[in-house]
Amino acid sequence: MTDLATALTAANSAVFRSLGFEERYAEVRRSDRPDLGEFQCNGALAAAKAAGRKPQEIAQQAAAAWTATDLAGKPAIAGPGFLNFTTTLGALTARAQAIADDARAGASVVEHKRRVVVDYGGPNVAKGMHVGHLRASIIGESVKRIYRFRGDEVWGDAHFGDWGFQMGLVITALEDELGGFADNAKLGARLRTLTLDQLETIYPAAAQRIKTDPAFLDRARKATAALQAGAEPHRTIWKAMHDVSMAAQKRDFHALGVDFDLWHGESDADPLIPDMVKDLEAKGLLEEDQGARILRVANPGETRKKKRDDGTVVEVESPDPLLVVSSEGSAMYGTTDLATILQRVRAQKPDMVLYVVDQRQADHFEQVFRAAAKAGYISRDKLEHVGFGTMNGPDGKPFKTRAGGVLKLQDLIGQAEAKARERLKENDIGADFSKAEFEDVAHKVAIAAIKFADLTNFRGTSYVFDLDRFMSFEGKTGPYLLYQAVRIKSVMRRAEAEGVLAGPISIAHPAERALTLALDGFEAALRSAYDKKAPHFLAEHAYVLAQTFSGFWTNCPILQSEGAVRASRLALAAATLKQLVLTLDLLGIEVPERM
Repeated sequence: MTDLATALTAANSAVFRSLGFEERYAEVRRSDRPDLGEFQCNGALAAAKAAGRKPQEIAQQAAAAWTATDLAGKPAIAGPGFLNFTTTLGALTARAQAIADDARAGASVVEHKRRVVVDYGGPNVAKGMHVGHLRASIIGESVKRIYRFRGDEVWGDAHFGDWGFQMGLVITALEDELGGFADNAKLGARLRTLTLDQLETIYPAAAQRIKTDPAFLDRARKATAALQAGAEPHRTIWKAMHDVSMAAQKRDFHALGVDFDLWHGESDADPLIPDMVKDLEAKGLLEEDQGARILRVANPGETRKKKRDDGTVVEVESPDPLLVVSSEGSAMYGTTDLATILQRVRAQKPDMVLYVVDQRQADHFEQVFRAAAKAGYISRDKLEHVGFGTMNGPDGKPFKTRAGGVLKLQDLIGQAEAKARERLKENDIGADFSKAEFEDVAHKVAIAAIKFADLTNFRGTSYVFDLDRFMSFEGKTGPYLLYQAVRIKSVMRRAEAEGVLAGPISIAHPAERALTLALDGFEAALRSAYDKKAPHFLAEHAYVLAQTFSGFWTNCPILQSEGAVRASRLALAAATLKQLVLTLDLLGIEVPERM
């Protein structure tokens, strides 16, 4: 289904071709000045520069060559040579009807479908989920949904951190707590009572201890290598930690409205590592370095500047080599990531793998992606790091509790739910709800507030988390969008109860025109979100659509109207509801039935 900008571009391309100009100059997009026209083409300026002519002259030629059609009349010229288009009522009516009749609310699918793995979430075993996992989970879930909706075959993978040095740390700490692992009965009893809260105490204490206890550090490294080599009781302890952590993390993901197709961890790629290391050796890609084995990923002569501790700047190899095997013989973080790529190539045969991870990990992924390409496992252009900024507190630094600690995700959701209950009561919403329905609505409002606050920003930027502002039922917030969607649902229920049916759409009032143009913008927003892996385009569309419907609601009575006008406006409202709910779903936001 073609949106209006695409249809205008096709017609304008024919005009530019007839004048001897390249079609790329004919692109039509939404106008920056709606007072001058609904759509605009700036191509006369670029075409004039290429041809050595005046933009106004080319714009005048293009306007003169345009023939008024059912789509638009002749374009007006503004400024140095902008072409401004106003669509006809007939074109708007046809577009509105097409959106109303389409189950996809006017959205197209990709021409060439791809197999895509989206790696997001990434929590660690032995640690509870906290606000540091929030952005990866929210953005990754939305990207997965967008790609799937566009027609790609998509796998979302949690990729748990369950095989690294932190495992060795906890195992060594438990060994000291039990006085060794000689007593199997004692160990078994301890593991049966192991909880995530205990792990969250054990791990940070062990992480602090290695800073002052070199012997403990050495034992933890050796325990990590022993675990990866399949030693017991290391594997048994690891499984207990893994199971306890997974149960809690699935609970937290579910509360956030996030789900995965693959619940894989680093450990799932471990069986591939021995043969992979042999393969890298056979290809001459590994070299010894102070007892460890590394893979140089920089191109010959490629360097970067690095500042030494003494302040001097030197040229070093860029990027750094990938550490594949440590001096203790254990696989490293990058090794597991490389093996995971190999695992995905064999299992999913992806055309693209997207890593939705904090942008501060960019150097790490550049190492791993280059290593995968050098090894011949996958081409570099099929691997992409979709980085994002941080969620900050009022001080502009990564979000912390008032005590300076990291806030658990479960606690953050709980705080948002408490604030949602307050807001619902302040707005006299839910007095007639059952307790179960009120709690369900409060949860959905809380999650909408958290997610929309994140997704309304371009993922590459950081933002300040302000729960009071995000929970408002006015302005650019998740709760405001839910309220608008629920208001339309209420109209649809009343219409059904009164036996009022939607009918053919006919655009007449300026507010109907504005609403149709807003509905038409869905396709362009979806394409941008897909191409740039940036859900904020859809978040912006949802807000504009909700705002525009509010204007329509005020100026165009629906059920109070009569005959064909009432049927048309009801159909426009239904189309808006369908598209708004669909857009919010692509953002991972669920709309309640009433508020």
